[in-house]
Amino acid sequence: MAGQRKSGQRIEPSFEGGRGRGDDDLHVSAGDRIGGGGKSGRSASSSGKASTARSAASKSAGDREPVRKSARRRGGGSRRGGSGGGLFGLVRSLFYWCFVLGIWGGIGIAGLVLYYGARMPNATSWTIPERPPNVKILAVSGDIIANRGATGGEALSLENMSPYIPQAVIAIEDRRFYSHFGVDPLGLARAMITNISTGRMVQGGSTITQQLAKNLFLSPDRTLERKVQEVLLSVWLEQKYTKDQILAMYLNRVFFGSNAYGVEAASRRYFNKSARDVNLGEAALLAGLLKAPSRLSPARDPQAAEARAQVVLGTMREEGFVTDSEIKTAMSQTPTRAKSFWSGSEHYVADMVMDQLPAMVGDIKEDLIVDTTLDLDLEKKAEAAIAASLGEDGAKLNASQAALVSIDGTGAIRALVGGKDYAESQFDRASKARRQPGSAFKPFVYAAAMEIGRTPMSVRNDAPVRIGKWTPENYDQKYRGEVTLTRALADSLNTIAAQLVMEVGPQNVAKLAHRLGIESELQANASIALGTSEVSLVELTSAYAPFMNGGFKATPHVIRRISTADGKVLYENTYDNPPRVLDPAIVSEMNQMMVKVITSGTGKNARLKDWDAAGKTGTTQSFRDALFVGYTSNLTTGIWFGNDDGKSMKKVTGGGLPAKAWNVFMTAAHEGLSPSPLFGTVGVQPVFEDQPVAGQPVPEKGGDELFDIISRTLDGNEAGSRDGQAVTAEQTGAVPLNDGLVPPADVGKQQTGTRRTTLLDILLGG
Repeated sequence: MAGQRKSGQRIEPSFEGGRGRGDDDLHVSAGDRIGGGGKSGRSASSSGKASTARSAASKSAGDREPVRKSARRRGGGSRRGGSGGGLFGLVRSLFYWCFVLGIWGGIGIAGLVLYYGARMPNATSWTIPERPPNVKILAVSGDIIANRGATGGEALSLENMSPYIPQAVIAIEDRRFYSHFGVDPLGLARAMITNISTGRMVQGGSTITQQLAKNLFLSPDRTLERKVQEVLLSVWLEQKYTKDQILAMYLNRVFFGSNAYGVEAASRRYFNKSARDVNLGEAALLAGLLKAPSRLSPARDPQAAEARAQVVLGTMREEGFVTDSEIKTAMSQTPTRAKSFWSGSEHYVADMVMDQLPAMVGDIKEDLIVDTTLDLDLEKKAEAAIAASLGEDGAKLNASQAALVSIDGTGAIRALVGGKDYAESQFDRASKARRQPGSAFKPFVYAAAMEIGRTPMSVRNDAPVRIGKWTPENYDQKYRGEVTLTRALADSLNTIAAQLVMEVGPQNVAKLAHRLGIESELQANASIALGTSEVSLVELTSAYAPFMNGGFKATPHVIRRISTADGKVLYENTYDNPPRVLDPAIVSEMNQMMVKVITSGTGKNARLKDWDAAGKTGTTQSFRDALFVGYTSNLTTGIWFGNDDGKSMKKVTGGGLPAKAWNVFMTAAHEGLSPSPLFGTVGVQPVFEDQPVAGQPVPEKGGDELFDIISRTLDGNEAGSRDGQAVTAEQTGAVPLNDGLVPPADVGKQQTGTRRTTLLDILLGG
């Protein structure tokens, strides 16, 4: 029956929150409802059934009491949330979504890392790029002249550099360097907060390892890919190398401004000392440059560099690297005043070395050490002599530049100054500029004449000459008549030099000059007598050295040895056994003549106290160039004065400004040395072009004394001058042919006409 319930049958409750009577409504299935639905006068059986049903429903309702309480609690909680629990719910929701977003962000970052990491080469192939090779250039004493190469300085280990340097860099760049794994999350977070709070970029979050990774492997582009790769490379560096190795690599490669890479290059650039020797204040300045090397360079803005250094010092104190007393000492030090470029004339030599290296060792692929012949003490004296001469007289004489080179008897360059100031101009006027030497070329003409039998006592007529269409004139446009070759060279007579060239032949003069050391092309014509072919000061000076060393070639050189950092010798010069280029007798004669240039000729301003010296002046047309090249038994030195644009100076001759500067330098260079005579000038008997008759007694006077007597007799008042004043050819009685011009065929021959009897004639029996 429909009204009856089978044994064991249960009535299941049904909840419809918010409908009917609310949470306490019970719903019975239609099959279990009471029949009659609301009619009066129920039968007893129906009443009994209803009673039984109510009893069952009541029992079932009792079983559902906990459910209703739970439902009420949920409903009540919902009502409280709407009134007083909103903040808690908001925080809970925020935490939830942050957690979710964090998970997804991590997944995204991991995806980016995997993507960009896959674009990189396999980690097994990663290697540290070789540091660009450095060339350390040393003076003969072993002192460093300069470092050259892409970095500008050698690499130093942490143990070899000042301990203040790594401390300062760690304090200002990466305080937790020794504790992080290559990336510093705390430092990055701190930098982000600082930058957000200040509204501008104040701090960076990159570690020293990250900066090294960027410098070694990556471009400076600010891209997401580069940043991801930077992180991966930083972790790899930390796994492969120790902290000290990473810090050393960083300090030896990082840019410090002014073309200086690495602490050694920067220290020498700004302080002119090694990074081994920098003090606390200097180390702080170097560390401060890393923020903005170009802008903070002391060569550009010393005040900004010093202000940044003070910040670094404060940070070092906070980190406990230094004490208050050390900070006080460092802050009291004079701020660094760096020049805008490397200063010092020794850098001309360093540049010369770098120009010559490829021809000696090929491409430079590793660190090299170059031992040079340069004497730094002489170099400083040479620089001072040039600076003093230009400083005192340069402006008023319209001479803006000068150059100097000094070599020893082997051709080794002991000092070289390529210009007034290397910081202003790096062009080397000593080795690269080619200019006319003027009369400084005449010794080669006279030496060639000696080789064909002429002697210092040979006599020639100083008179107007014509060689083709060329009519050389003396500097003072006056003529002295008959003179010895010694007097002609001492007074730098152009007419005599022109005659000798035609006697010897221009080709032979050029050959002798090349044999002695001139390398530039020479025009083998008559004007070679007056030095019209252009040469460099280095080659001209080296060509004088055979007169000093007894006749041996002195090939100019500055490099003695080239070796690797581990001591392997790659090159060593072979100038210890030079060839002979002049006969010793010729050398002796030339030295006798060139001594007179300084003692009584155009080079009097070069005269040295206690030292025998010889040399020759040179002046080019319109006073564009002025030179003096001279030597003692110790050094041969050449000096040039002029202007880069070729403008004329104010009557500056080789016997003026150059000779004076030569005297200043050579006096300083020979200080403390024992004087010694020049080769072939002691106890030498005079040699004449025609030897005396056999059996004729030799004069008892010493060679030098007799030499002076003869010179005074021939070149004094009785032979070409009156009361010490030069006279014309007509006044001497030596009347030239062809209206005063000697035909080319007659150049160098004895003139017709009246000739005065001289002591030379008496000695020769004439």
